[in-house]
Amino acid sequence: IYTVSGGLAAVIYTDVFQAVLLVLGAVVITVMGLDQAGGFEGLRRSLPPDFFHMLKPASDPVYPWTGTLFGTIILGTWYWCTDQVIVQKTLSAKNVSEARKGAFFCAAMKILPVFILILPGLIAKTLYPTEVTGDNAYPLLVMRLMTPGLKGLMIAALLAALMSSLSSVFNSCSTLITMDVHKKYRPQASEAQLVSVGRSSTIAIVVISVVWIPFIRNLNDQVFQYLQSVQAYIGAPITATFLTGILWRGATARAAMTTLVFGGCVGAARFIGDILHNAWKMDLGLLNPVVEFSFLNFSVIVFFVCVGLMVGVSKMGGTTGDAKTEGLTMEWS
Repeated sequence: IYTVSGGLAAVIYTDVFQAVLLVLGAVVITVMGLDQAGGFEGLRRSLPPDFFHMLKPASDPVYPWTGTLFGTIILGTWYWCTDQVIVQKTLSAKNVSEARKGAFFCAAMKILPVFILILPGLIAKTLYPTEVTGDNAYPLLVMRLMTPGLKGLMIAALLAALMSSLSSVFNSCSTLITMDVHKKYRPQASEAQLVSVGRSSTIAIVVISVVWIPFIRNLNDQVFQYLQSVQAYIGAPITATFLTGILWRGATARAAMTTLVFGGCVGAARFIGDILHNAWKMDLGLLNPVVEFSFLNFSVIVFFVCVGLMVGVSKMGGTTGDAKTEGLTMEWS
């Protein structure tokens, strides 16, 4: 409701308040959990050694070290430098200086999840080894460790995190639909009409999101892995196009469009394969190894293929002009 009625300003102000609540609540539960688990030494005694290593063997089916090291950089570049959710908030800053400060502040804040999100997972596995199944680790700590007052605070923090993510996505999606689709085909539309289209599209996206929820559990038993895998399929070609267009003046707009369409089709094919194989339990024959291949490694391969395609198509020449110049013109318009 507040996203539909208040727009980006409402999203930003509530995000700030919710972020403070979430971080403070996570710090409290981490401190309480560590005390119950016997500190870091207690965690090390209770858990396998590989729980404390971020770089897994190359044979790991979900997080091989190659994907963790390179895949996360590719996805991080896509999200933090090109995703509408972030770019829109950056462009809403009062000036360039404020935008830079916000970006640096966010970069510093990204260190916190290691301590306030990963550590609680290890704590939950230590305290309740037979009950932790993945996504229930954090709720278990909240329900078992906290007093009624703090329990209510943490439930509010978890809901705040959910609302913060959803409100940002809903607002960004409606902005794209309104400004990049509706206004393009109806340039004479009034401000009131654009606001109405934005609100209607937000409501439509909410409905679609709710309908899609049952598919998530069938695709992956952990929501975080599901989110990361979907992002891996769409992020790699965008990062490849973005970086090549910025770092190489020879890149062309036709190469950028070709790369985005090709990468998008490859990602969509992998996503459809995941649905058929994981949700509908279909045997895809020769394609089974492709679908079961680590999504992070998949994103690394797609990235380098897209970079090669971007360079190759640019070398072939074209009349559409320089991708960097046209891309910036399109973005600002």
